Amino acid sequence: MKTLQKIRISGAEVFPIVEGGKGVGVSNGLTAGAFAAADAVGTFSGTYPNLSCEALDEPSVRRSEKTRQNRSKQLANDAIRESIAQARIAHEISGGRGRIHMNILWGLAKAEMMVDGILSGAKGMIHGITCGAGMPYKLAELAEKYKTYFYPIVSSMRAFSILWTRSYSKVSQLLGGVVYEDPWLAGGHNGLSNKENPLIPEDPYPRVATLREFMNKVGLRATPIVMAGGVWNLKEYAHWIDNPEIGPVAFQLGTRPLLTKESPISDEWKKKLRTLKREDILLNKFSPTSFYSSAINNAFLCELYDRSTRQVEYKEAPDAHFCEPLTSTGSTVYVEPDDWARAEAWKEQGFNAAIKTPDSTLLFLTKERARQIQKDQSDCSGCLAGCRFSGWMDSEEHRYVTGLRPDPRSYCILKTLQKVIQGINVEHELMFSGAIGYRFAEDPYYANGHIPSIKELVRQLLSGE
Repeated sequence: MKTLQKIRISGAEVFPIVEGGKGVGVSNGLTAGAFAAADAVGTFSGTYPNLSCEALDEPSVRRSEKTRQNRSKQLANDAIRESIAQARIAHEISGGRGRIHMNILWGLAKAEMMVDGILSGAKGMIHGITCGAGMPYKLAELAEKYKTYFYPIVSSMRAFSILWTRSYSKVSQLLGGVVYEDPWLAGGHNGLSNKENPLIPEDPYPRVATLREFMNKVGLRATPIVMAGGVWNLKEYAHWIDNPEIGPVAFQLGTRPLLTKESPISDEWKKKLRTLKREDILLNKFSPTSFYSSAINNAFLCELYDRSTRQVEYKEAPDAHFCEPLTSTGSTVYVEPDDWARAEAWKEQGFNAAIKTPDSTLLFLTKERARQIQKDQSDCSGCLAGCRFSGWMDSEEHRYVTGLRPDPRSYCILKTLQKVIQGINVEHELMFSGAIGYRFAEDPYYANGHIPSIKELVRQLLSGE
């Protein structure tokens, strides 16, 4: 493989290897600092860093808040405080080498306020902001305010062209790079559009080449593209390097850093990674964000799939087809005769609690599961700008509701991600993974239980492997 040369990222010459910024504590100051110390780019997550972080002097108090609005404000303030602590850890570990970036989900409640607060409190410690899961038009404005490089995450040339035209062209000097995140291969939330088939992956090369063609036209010939999603080793991308059709390029890895000594995920999660097969990682649309996401098909995901099979359409008033009365949640609705029979069979199996969904269906659950879902919805902390699961929206204008019925087919994402990072019964919590997570079991580098340090992983990547 060609020798991988350093390129300029966020104002410094570094190896073009970037840590993916996985949320709720999965990439933190320890991992980001270690990547930077290896002359690469470390990325800690500003998306609600782990609440048990040792750098924090006091626990979160938001659970005492009575309203979602206040809980959401407290959660954002916690995230600001925690992220500043993570930035400080990363800065100290890096020893002034490499670059430190922060990743944040633009679909969070108060994302703009959080970025502003974190950059204000961590001056000189964060060199770049990576942001996706939405259209972060105001990212450029915040970057300009703090003279920080910004890196939008997109999954198509079209998405970037819209951002460029409406916002980024005004602050082009701080556009540090464009992250192309493959919507079929990346872990966590994915940017699949309505026009793209989630079951038919497309080759990323022509999509990235199209993005570069647009960037060249608007004067961004020297601005790096960061390839994200599906990156395992660099020998598989040898034809991308020093290729004028791709231009300056860096490579972002989110899944491989999970299995490192510095990775904060639990031993149970790390053991699970070693057992995965290709079919164990699924692209699904259960997330309360309404984005597709890629996760390990454990008991948590299986229960969501199973839950969604037990639903029938209903109408509030009878007609020629919906003519069978069914009593649910204290009221009578009408279903088709075949669905009435299915509902009765589910009740006999113990799924005798029916909850209405936003799509005019009844979802049949055990009473225990129904109570847990309703409690989780009631306990909502307002972590997202708009939550399909709880019906929360971070908007006073809309009275803090989406206007849709809360969706019991989804889940509280903050709750499950906080539990899985702490190693609490990981088989029954959400475990995000890129589509290539199965390669841990196949790669001889991880044989005999080997877990590398981040420094060793970077060295291995630079060799092409």
